[in-house]
Amino acid sequence: MSPRRAPAPPGPRGAEVGRRLGVGIVHAVLRPRVLGAWRMPATGPLILAGNHSHNVDGPILIGTSPRPVHFLVKKEAFTGLLDPFLRAIGQIEVDRSGPDRTAVGTALAVLERGGVLGIFPEGTRGAGDFAQLRAGLAYFAVRSGAPVLPVAVLGTALPGRRVRSLPPLRARVDVVFGEPFTAGDGSGLRTRRALDAATVRIQDRLAAHLADARRATGR
Repeated sequence: MSPRRAPAPPGPRGAEVGRRLGVGIVHAVLRPRVLGAWRMPATGPLILAGNHSHNVDGPILIGTSPRPVHFLVKKEAFTGLLDPFLRAIGQIEVDRSGPDRTAVGTALAVLERGGVLGIFPEGTRGAGDFAQLRAGLAYFAVRSGAPVLPVAVLGTALPGRRVRSLPPLRARVDVVFGEPFTAGDGSGLRTRRALDAATVRIQDRLAAHLADARRATGR
C-alpha cells in the first residue's frame, strides 16, 4: 500500500477557530480552572505535552490554551463528519500502527512555521501519569529544537466512574501549565542514544510537573 499524499501543513487560522470553539464549549459544560497559562511563550515553536486519561482532554486543552494548538490525533477519529471538522480546525491525522511519515512531516512543518504542536506522549488514553512515554515526543523536540511545555489535566477521569464516561455537567477540571524546557542536550545529535536520553529527561520533567500540579490543586 502506498503512503497517503502529504497534505498541506495546517495553518494557524483553522486552529484559532478551533480554539475559540473550544473556549465556548469547555466553559459551557465544565468549570475549568487554568493555572500557569502565563508560562506559555507568546510566540515561537512549542510542543505542548499533556497527560491523557480521558477522551475530552484534547478538547479541554484546545479550549484552555492561550495559543492555537495542532494536536496529533489518531486516524480512527477521522471518520464521518468528524473528518472534515478535525482537518478544518488544524488537527493532524496520525496512524499509530507504525511510523507515519506523513504525520511526522506535517507536525514538523507546524513547528517550522512557529506553531504549537500538541502531543499526548503516553500514546493513548491511560492512567494519565506519564509512566509510559513513547519516543515520538523526544524526536520532535530534538529534531525541531522547540521547547516542551508540560501541562496536566486533572479531574476528567473521576474515581468511581467508567473511564469512557463524561465528567458530570459543570464539573471542576484543573488545567495546570508548567515551565517550558529544552529536551535535547544541546549537541543536536539525533542518534538512538540521544533520543533515549531525551525521552528519560522528558519523562522526569513531566512526572515532576504532574506531581506539582496535584499538590497545587489537591487532586
